[in-house]
Amino acid sequence: LYGLQIAFKDYRVVDGIAGSKWCGLDNFKFLFASGASWRITRNTVCYQFVWLILNTILAVFFAIFLNEIRSRKAKKLYQSMVLLPYLISYVIVAYIVNVFLSDTGIFNTILGVLGKDPVSWYMEKKYWPFILTVVNSWKSLGFTTIIYLSTIVGFGRDYYEAAEIDGASRLQKIWYITLPCIKSTIVVVLIMTMGNLFGGGLSGSNFEQCYLLGNSVNAATSDIIQTYVFDVGLSQGRYAYATAVGLIQSVISLILIFASNFVSKKLTSQGLF
Repeated sequence: LYGLQIAFKDYRVVDGIAGSKWCGLDNFKFLFASGASWRITRNTVCYQFVWLILNTILAVFFAIFLNEIRSRKAKKLYQSMVLLPYLISYVIVAYIVNVFLSDTGIFNTILGVLGKDPVSWYMEKKYWPFILTVVNSWKSLGFTTIIYLSTIVGFGRDYYEAAEIDGASRLQKIWYITLPCIKSTIVVVLIMTMGNLFGGGLSGSNFEQCYLLGNSVNAATSDIIQTYVFDVGLSQGRYAYATAVGLIQSVISLILIFASNFVSKKLTSQGLF
C-alpha cells in the first residue's frame, strides 16, 4: 500500500518514493490517452470472458465424464492426462506450440503433404485469438476439472441410489442430481475468476501465455494489459506508469468481485459472502 503512491508521482529511482515529485493523475491520463489502452483492454476483457465461459463448460463436462467412468484404472489415467498440462511450465508449452506452428512445424508439414502453401503462424495476427484460446483451454482445463470432480465425488451416493430405484437414466441423474449439487462450486469459481478478470485468471497467469507466445507482429491480438505493463512500464523503467495501471487493475477487480457476487446472490441465492 505504501508503494502505491508511486502511481501519483513522477517517480525517479535516485529520488526514492518520498523524494519524487507529485504529478497527480498524469500517469493515468497517459494510459487513457495512448492508442494502446483500447487495444489491450479489449484483448484482456474479450479473452477472459471467452475463456471463462468456454473453460467452465469444458471443465464441468470433463468432471462429469470422469465421474461416470467405472474403471478405476481408466479414471486415474484420464485424470492424469487432463491435469498434466496444468503442471507444465508455460515455457515448455511455448516450445510445444512452436513445434506445431513453426515454419517447419507439424501443421505446415501437413499442409505441404496436402499440397497447400505453408502459413507463417507467428506473423499472422488473425490466427492468434484461436491459438491462444486453444492453448489456454488445454493448459488450464485440468485444474478446474479437478475442483468440480472433487465436489462430485463428495456427494452422498444415496441420491443416485434413490434415483436408480425410481428408474432414472444416467442422463437424468446428471441433470437432476450432479449439476444442481455442483452449482454452488460453479458460482464460487466464476466469482473468483471474475475478480481476476484483469489480473490473469483463476488458474494461472495469462501474462506468461501471451508474453511467451506473442510477438511484436501479432501484438494487436496477443497483447494484454499485463504484457503491456511489462513492456512499457518495467522494461523501459517507467515504474510509476506501471504502478498506475496495476492500481486500476486492482480497483476494477475489486468492483467485479462485489458486482458478480451481488448478481449471483440475486439469481441463485448463492455467493462468496
